[in-house]
Parts: sequence; C-alpha cells; structure tokens
Amino acid sequence: MSRITFPSHPLLLGFDKLEQLVERTARAGTDGYPPFNIEHRGPNAFRITLAVAGFQESQLSITVENRQLVVRGDQSDDDGSAERVFLHRGIAARQFQRVFALAEGVEVAGARLENGLLHIDLQRLDPEPKRQSIPITRG
Repeated sequence: MSRITFPSHPLLLGFDKLEQLVERTARAGTDGYPPFNIEHRGPNAFRITLAVAGFQESQLSITVENRQLVVRGDQSDDDGSAERVFLHRGIAARQFQRVFALAEGVEVAGARLENGLLHIDLQRLDPEPKRQSIPITRG
C-alpha cells in the first residue's frame, strides 16, 4: 500500500506551500525573547503585542517579506558613555528577530509603541468567500 504525502494528495491542489510553512515554523527558534501575545480583536482583526522595554522606535523595524511579518530590534551596548561601570548587569542590550506567518488576505493595519509594548494590528481583508462561475468553451 502506497502512502500519500500531504502536498501530493489529489484533493489538495496548490497547497504545496503549506508544507513549507509547517516545516519553517517547526524549525523556527524557540528563543522566548521578546515575549509576545496574540489577541483576536474581532471577526477580522488580530493584534500582536511584543514586550520591547528599553527599545526606541528607531531601534525597531517591521516588514512584511513573502507573507511573513518580520519584527526586528537592534539595541546596541554602545550608548556613548564608555565610563559606565556596572555593579550588576541584569538588563542586557540585545538584538532580536520575530517572524510571524501571515495567511493570504491578512495585512498589517498599523503599529504603535506604547509603554514598552509594541502593538501590531492585523486585518483580514475580504473575508467573505466568493462564488465564481466558470464558463465552458469549445475546443
């Protein structure tokens, strides 16, 4: 008996990218920094909130690349004061990158930095399924 793999099933036409998405998600780093929440804010609205205390707007970037929302933070140790002497260093300046896969039709509606929290609002566009009639032509 032959085993049919996920993307080659005859009823799943065009879903081969879904397997790539699942593999990419499984390989994604398990680093928990920065922590984040994902909220369902309505029938077609979502919000991702990342805890980015200590980051300024200029140190954060949000891009959409190949249906992936990429949030990067670049906080360097060099703040211009070389004379600083730490007795305890518990707040480390570090870089991060968080990647979220976006479904088809989900777009970024806006972003806001407030009290050390970066809020990214997402919206699903045109959620209603469409009925399409296909004409049949000869030869």
